Amino acid sequence: MGTTYILIADAHRARCFERLTPGHALVELADFISPHIRLDRQSNVGDLSGAAGKGHGRTGHAGTQFEPHTEDTDQDRAQFARQVAHYLSAAVTEKRCESLALIATSPMLGELKSLLSPIAARAIQHTVAKDLTHFVGPDLAERVSHALEAIH
Repeated sequence: MGTTYILIADAHRARCFERLTPGHALVELADFISPHIRLDRQSNVGDLSGAAGKGHGRTGHAGTQFEPHTEDTDQDRAQFARQVAHYLSAAVTEKRCESLALIATSPMLGELKSLLSPIAARAIQHTVAKDLTHFVGPDLAERVSHALEAIH
């Protein structure tokens, strides 16, 4: 068995790891952040200059109002999924990996699978509907191993 790329993803972030054989360490190859999220973070960082919705209110009290959280649109998720699917498809086509394991939230998993090239879709060995994007280091490696073992 050759190199496997393991993708951990949700609608905001995707991380691609390489594992040479089962049981070997995960080596991070790429970390994708949704362009939609990146733009939101950049526009909100350090801007307390009195723009609408921020600064002093009618009472003169200093404060900050935050914009309400809005869900990603299907279009934003699809655009992000296309970027990640292109990366994975190129990796399979260029023979950088022989197989794929996708561990992602359910909506992202479906989106990714539908966007992979036919050759990359055939390289999928495992799919797991689970969000592991918030884990790092040994905790992530352990959870990935458990997720992939649980489907055997």
